[in-house]
Amino acid sequence: MIDKKLLSILVCPVSKAELDYQADKNELVCWSSGLAYPVRDGIPVMLESEARRLSDEEKQQHKHR
Repeated sequence: MIDKKLLSILVCPVSKAELDYQADKNELVCWSSGLAYPVRDGIPVMLESEARRLSDEEKQQHKHR
């Protein structure tokens, strides 16, 4: 679980957009840049080189929410 205060100040290092915590995948997702940053041992790894690219399916599912 990510501390809500920490989540409120973190932004995507690529797009500077807000992040969405996905507890089921333990990731911080930036819908703007299409990247998902891992959270390891409760610590967000905010490096573009460590981020996972979101699939087209994930992006489409988010748009239809």
